[in-house]
This record gives sequence, structure tokens and C-alpha cells, in this order.
Amino acid sequence: MKNVALADVHISLGAKMVPFAGYNMPVQYEGVNAEHEVVRNGVGVFDVSHMGEFLLTGPKALDLIQKVTTNDASTLTIGRAQYSCLPNGKGGIVDDLIVYKMKEEQYLLVVNASNIAKDWDWISSHNDLGVEMRNLSEDYSLLAIQGPKAVEAMQSLTSINLSEIKYYHFEVADFAGIEHVIISATGYTGSGGFEIYCKNSEVKQVWDKVFEAGAIFGIKPIGLAARDTLRLEMGFCLYGNDIDDTTSPIEAGLAWITKFTKEFIDSDFLKKQKEEGVSRKLVAFEMIDRGIPRHDYPILNAEGKVIGKVTSGTMSPSMKISIGMGYVETSHTALDSEIFIEIREKGVKAKVVKLPFFKK
Repeated sequence: MKNVALADVHISLGAKMVPFAGYNMPVQYEGVNAEHEVVRNGVGVFDVSHMGEFLLTGPKALDLIQKVTTNDASTLTIGRAQYSCLPNGKGGIVDDLIVYKMKEEQYLLVVNASNIAKDWDWISSHNDLGVEMRNLSEDYSLLAIQGPKAVEAMQSLTSINLSEIKYYHFEVADFAGIEHVIISATGYTGSGGFEIYCKNSEVKQVWDKVFEAGAIFGIKPIGLAARDTLRLEMGFCLYGNDIDDTTSPIEAGLAWITKFTKEFIDSDFLKKQKEEGVSRKLVAFEMIDRGIPRHDYPILNAEGKVIGKVTSGTMSPSMKISIGMGYVETSHTALDSEIFIEIREKGVKAKVVKLPFFKK
């Protein structure tokens, strides 16, 4: 089991530590609901240093990214980031990721912790273009400072104007007394804020200064459990739950990051799926009757026939209702369609709704 650089800090703060993607990670501190509310209404900090970072450099770096990802990275300018995914050659998804354009001919790919080795091997296997690839995952830490008060709380730590960094844009600048930190207006919560990339040797200083600056704003450390409830309220996909090697981006509602302005792995197959339609789709649903949907629970129609399964589900801390996502047969995907979640061998009524669940 690997430790992130701040593992001892989390333990000293009373975090409940659990194994996650090969790392010992803080799942919660004072409780999921309380931490969730801190991020929705104020500002909280997640240590997500288990995430992977690959640096791709060279005249053909863009060509390689265009080949292995679904989104069109040619539209990126320096200082912009893009959500994308890696198709697996069989219609499924190797991983979802964020692509950052750092310089001309240099890109940073940020991938899920559980897929670091898999993604590295996959991209490397398609690198017949001489692109220099560096795996920085073991050397870098990542803090997600999230919530509506993040800009105000962190402004004293940098010389740049944080309010001017647009969503999915970033700056390389001074932060918390460290030079050349990536300050990215991205996150997985839907409540605004930043993700801060720095070296492992720098992250303790950054963490301490972040909490010092944020103290008057009620800043708190937040665990992975609240990260999951926050992302689900926004309808953001979680790899291993809502998307995996068996789900296509078209089925998963990710057609918006699947651009047929270029050729890429599976582009012909996915284009055909988009044009001809798919037999199942990922939907969002709210429970009408009482019950909490959980991963892998069967989804039924009114007659009790299995039409799909739940991929993510929880009791929403913000809305106080049970919500979930799951794949169902396309005939049951219309908004307000009545579906039933099998909970303890009983069909519990739910309805298909539009994302996000949580409206600001």
C-alpha cells in the first residue's frame, strides 16, 4: 500500500484511512454529510495526490493525443484543459482523463489513480511517433480546493487574479510561496474552485498555507466519500462505476467529448453508434418511493423485468432525496419515465430526470 506525501497529516487530523487504488487515502474526517456541506457552501480541501500525471513532449505529442483520445485536443491553446477519454479499441473506455496544454508541443495528461499503469501501457503501445513520455505520478501531489469561497480564500496566496481563471483554464504561477505551481480551475464537485499541482516535497508547505489563509473562511479537510456524493449530485461519471471497459462514450452520455472531426481509436465504431443509436444508455434517476439505490442493483420496468442496473447511487446530502445513475434499455430513457430499483427483492419506484441533480 502506497502513502501520499501528506498521509501522516491526515492521520493526525483524525481521518479514517482506507485502501483506495493502491493508496492509503482519507475517506472521511468528521462525516460525509458535514464535509459535503462545507464544499457546497464554503471551501474544503481534498488530497487527491493518488491521481496520475503523464507529460507528453515533442512535435508529434498532439498527434499521439489525437489518436488515443476521443475529444479534439487540436482546439486547446496554452493554459487550457479538456475533459476526454481513452477508447479501448473494442468500443469501451480505458479511462477518462484531463488533457492540459502546457506549452507548444507539451501536454500533461491527468488520469485516474486505479488506471495509472493500464493507461501508461495503453498510450505507450500506440506511441509509434517518437513522443517523449514521462510518468510523473510518483513525484507530484494534487490538492483540490473546492467550493464557492475558494477564490476569495486563496487569493492572498498568489500574485495572479484567481477570479480571472475561467473554468477548464489554468495558470502556472506562484502559490503558497512556491514557484511554478499549476493552478487549474477544474474539479469534481460542481461548486467551483481549483486543483493545485505541486511536487511532493512542496505539498506540506502548500497545505499549511492553504489552511492558514482559509481559516477565516471555515476551510476544512474533505475525504473521498464526500467527493463521491458531490460528483454524483452533478452527474459526473466515476470510472469503474458509470464508465469502464464495457461502456462506450455514446452509451455513457459522453458524445459531447467524442469528436468526429478527426480519426482516433474506435472512431468509426463510435460514429456508427452515434448515427444508428445504442440499445442502452446511462440515465439519471430520483427515487420516488423510499430506498437508497446502490451500485449493481437491478433496474426493472413496471412488469418487474430487468432492464438495466444501477452504477452509482446515494442519499443526496444537498437535496435530502435518494439519487442514482444506471444503464437502462433505450426505450426507458425518456425524461420522467417510471423505472423501479430492486432493493431487498422489491421494486422501488423511481423516475428518470435531467442532470445535474443539484441545481445551484
